[in-house]
Amino acid sequence: MKTLFIYTGGTMGMQHTPEGLVPSIGVVEDALQQLYQSGEALGTYEIVTATPLIDSSAIEPSDWNWIGTQITDRYEQFDGFVVVHGTDTLAYTACALTFGLEGLDKPVIVTGSMVPLVDDNSDGQRNLQDAIIASNQAPAGVWVQFAGKRMHGARVRKNHSSALDAFFDAEASAPPRHEAADLKWRDYRAFNLPVITFVPGMSGQLINDCLSHADGLILRCYGAGTLPDKPEINQAIETAKQDRKPVIAVSTCAEGGIALDKYAPSARLMAGGVIDGKGATAAAAYVKLLYALSQNITDLTAFLAEPICGELG
Repeated sequence: MKTLFIYTGGTMGMQHTPEGLVPSIGVVEDALQQLYQSGEALGTYEIVTATPLIDSSAIEPSDWNWIGTQITDRYEQFDGFVVVHGTDTLAYTACALTFGLEGLDKPVIVTGSMVPLVDDNSDGQRNLQDAIIASNQAPAGVWVQFAGKRMHGARVRKNHSSALDAFFDAEASAPPRHEAADLKWRDYRAFNLPVITFVPGMSGQLINDCLSHADGLILRCYGAGTLPDKPEINQAIETAKQDRKPVIAVSTCAEGGIALDKYAPSARLMAGGVIDGKGATAAAAYVKLLYALSQNITDLTAFLAEPICGELG
């Protein structure tokens, strides 16, 4: 088995400096060499490295395009792929690869660590070893391998800011792969897509202000999809509908999703053309909308309302 490693940066390969942890060349490379030379990892490998290395907080859609292109350009040479990534935006990148890699029929494993490999208590080596095994054995699709768990690329979320077992994925209705006849990477473009979380007392004018500069909007609603009954909120949603700007509603709750046909406040959203995000995470809703706009999909409502890789739960 031959595996391609795509090293983007992140905590796993960081070194300590007077200014704090920074991504470094050589740390992940040395760990991989040791794993394969010792026989703890089987098969052969190659590694490509982002230049410069990327702190995950700085990830952009253009970086997803670089990762996706690395996979598709060298697809026939490898049996599986491992993306080493920072944890803060790992769920977004996993979603982006799940949607963007159409026709994928090999495993792509996204991993990282909460503690650098250079530290004695690092979880990096275990995650790296598990990712190698998963790249050889996992079904086709984009998976997140972390803390002994293999998780769905479009259903995963970071649940803890410091625990080693930081990620969780909710139940999915389909594998993490975008089915198509042939393999193709679909580029992402840059759009302004704010994510607004409702909180008590929030001015509805904020939504109007965001929409005036936005290409679409993700609303994180209370519970199963409720929100305040304020004229300016209702007007903002109606304006978005008139301007044909897509709005997706998801829940602030970690599990359970939303159901816009359940409560009266939710009915206002449906009447305003807001798309029911069902059980999608905020990351999945954001990335799917970005994907749809990037591909110039004409019937956005129909596309966003239907699952393409199990992302809606």
